[in-house]
Amino acid sequence: MSQFLQIITVVHVISPQLFAIFAFATCGGYSGQLRVSVDCINKSDSNLSIAINFAYPFRLNRVEFDVPMCEGRRQERLYLIGDFSSSAEFFVTIAVFSFLYSLLATVVYIFFQNKYSENNRGPLIDFIVTVVFSFMWLVSSSAWAKGLSDVKAATDPDEVVLLMSACKVQTNKCSSVYGPRWSGLNTSVVFGYLNFVLWAGNIWFVFKETGWHKGGAARYPASSSEKQATAFNQQVYNQGSFDQSGGAFTGTGDFAQSEYSQVGNYGGPISYTNQ
Repeated sequence: MSQFLQIITVVHVISPQLFAIFAFATCGGYSGQLRVSVDCINKSDSNLSIAINFAYPFRLNRVEFDVPMCEGRRQERLYLIGDFSSSAEFFVTIAVFSFLYSLLATVVYIFFQNKYSENNRGPLIDFIVTVVFSFMWLVSSSAWAKGLSDVKAATDPDEVVLLMSACKVQTNKCSSVYGPRWSGLNTSVVFGYLNFVLWAGNIWFVFKETGWHKGGAARYPASSSEKQATAFNQQVYNQGSFDQSGGAFTGTGDFAQSEYSQVGNYGGPISYTNQ
């Protein structure tokens, strides 16, 4: 049983660090690319492979690319639409801070266990921080899921083609070559919600270390001892009542015996009865 508890403790301490690393690594380390083509009537003006690169923190309105205008050698500089850095940076910030706090908690659990439990301050602070991180993981993951949906829409090659003036001329042909790969960012959202579930589950483990839980556990044995004391006093009371009743019975027996003796010494009624 002790080994099982040790395994649970290790999982409780180590798993938030690993999940936080996966969350901010898959989001903060992402870079994507899409390609579109512009086929002009004059083939020499065409560009059949226009690469557009973007990356974290997804300030797409700063991503620039040049496309042909199909008017001689002229080109126009365009920008993607949208700035989704707030939700992405918020998500990564929560992941980094949760990793640092989990690392600090690991050091405290291992090397400063006595100070952690002293005056119940450590468990209470740990409990409050765990609740806060659980809520922040839920908020940041939801915000980033919405931000990722907007990033996908803004970097859709079919939508990017609509920004090009050459593609508005029917004689020119514009198409998408390939779009970005979203597996890494989709994984980051999944890890975000897994972190929420993990931190929310850890609330119970941290709560058991607080004085609130221990106070309730300490009151339970006290009530048991009170029940035992009450049962013992009742036994003593019943035994005393039995002794008193026995004494009363004995007294009654003596009284009956003395009365019988007095009646027996009275001659009149006895001689009458014998007759």
